[in-house]
Amino acid sequence: MHNKMPFPTTAQRRLIDLLALSAGLAFPFAFAPYEQSWLAVAALAVLFAVWHGASPKRAAWRGYLFGLGQFGFGVSWVYVSMHEFGGASPFAAGLLTALFVAFFALYPALAGYLSRRWSTARPALNLLALSPLLWVLVEWFRGWFLTGFPWLQIAYSQVSSPLGKLAPLAGVYGVGCLAAMVAAGLAAFVCLPGTGRRLWPIAAGLLCLAAAKLPAGQWTEPAGPALPVALVQGNIAQQLKFVPGQQWRILERYVELTEDHWDAKVIVWPETAVPAFYHQLADTFFARLTEAAKLHESSLLVGVPVGDADGGPQYYNGLVSIGGDRPAAYRKRHLVPFGEFLPLKPVLGFILDILQIPLSDFSAGDARQPLLQAGGWPLMATVCYEDAFGNEGRVGLPEAAYLVNVSNDAWFGDSIAPHQHLQMARMRALETGRYMLRATNTGVTAVIGPDGKVVKQLPQFESAVLTADIEPRSGATPYVRYGDGPVVWVLLIALGILLAVRRRAAPAKEF
Repeated sequence: MHNKMPFPTTAQRRLIDLLALSAGLAFPFAFAPYEQSWLAVAALAVLFAVWHGASPKRAAWRGYLFGLGQFGFGVSWVYVSMHEFGGASPFAAGLLTALFVAFFALYPALAGYLSRRWSTARPALNLLALSPLLWVLVEWFRGWFLTGFPWLQIAYSQVSSPLGKLAPLAGVYGVGCLAAMVAAGLAAFVCLPGTGRRLWPIAAGLLCLAAAKLPAGQWTEPAGPALPVALVQGNIAQQLKFVPGQQWRILERYVELTEDHWDAKVIVWPETAVPAFYHQLADTFFARLTEAAKLHESSLLVGVPVGDADGGPQYYNGLVSIGGDRPAAYRKRHLVPFGEFLPLKPVLGFILDILQIPLSDFSAGDARQPLLQAGGWPLMATVCYEDAFGNEGRVGLPEAAYLVNVSNDAWFGDSIAPHQHLQMARMRALETGRYMLRATNTGVTAVIGPDGKVVKQLPQFESAVLTADIEPRSGATPYVRYGDGPVVWVLLIALGILLAVRRRAAPAKEF
């Protein structure tokens, strides 16, 4: 596929296009629950190869085909959420899912277009530097544009691989850049002419070896004695959560599951475990729960919608800490578009009419909130997919001794989404060098160690309690201190240098 190859026929171009689509379909198998991390690098190597020597328009098309495969399979659970639990008809759910996939496929298309539009006269420089830089920068752009959607960023597939050991130093974009460079080295072996191309797979292997030799666990240390914890998985069917007649049955289940575990210092209930506003039950259910927590000298973290602290009209997806002198609440900051709030509501309001999602008009909490306390230690709380955003997950660190995420992944049913979500939570633990307590309604409920490995987890779709001992930790990884900024700036500066030295020579023959 290097520049000396003959101009391809129409049939050959279509075959190469099909290769791009196939690589995109293979890409999600690198992520949980399949966790074939090598496939992410291999699929990206194929994409870089089919971009090499193509016109900007053709590279954009091949990037789009890759994206259709990547998101069409990798986020197919969007249909499950909309149809099975959002109440949309098969046609409406299918249409909205198709539009969702079609939109996000534009990101790989953008990376492909720019990689050829900004190409230099040096094919090796384009393949080994420009393509991986643009891939990661477009992933970064996708991670915040229109509130962000960081699902299926390549770094998450590497949380268990040698490349993942870079996470405490450089976060997801550092890991992603390393993975993209390895992919480019493999593509160079196929695309570049001459015997020197044999060196690039060797260089890729050396990168992996160097990453594997990075020291692990030196950034944080235990800050106190082991802390007994209990994570409650209620396994409440999503269809029943907000049925008025089911409210007290749901609360009784959580109380029954908790009663045998008051010896734990920290007990965590999942997101919206209580299907009512806190203030509605403050003087009844929560008063009795607080009394029990104080009697057993335990702290209870409960997912429950909360109102304004000053009694205003807004309400929030919250996590309330019970058992201290007075209840304290964390209000979710990063909301799910179309699930918890509707962007451009005057224009897109019909979508809420289709989906009929309960509590779909939350407000966002303040960017900086006081840390909750539980078990005698400050903690950093996130609700639902907030744990997919690494830079936001640094807020409250290094003061927080451990991390807590509460989720209701029942919205995804028995799909690949809960496993992908757990994988992202593992990255947050690895980046910060902290234990992560992850309590969910239907799974996957888990305790994750500061090395990103799952210490214990519950089976999905079972009503159960997960108990474990964790270590409160102190200290800060380089990523906690500096976040995504240094890596992104290095990538932007490197891109600027490539554009500055770009030659105006006649381009190689494109196809």
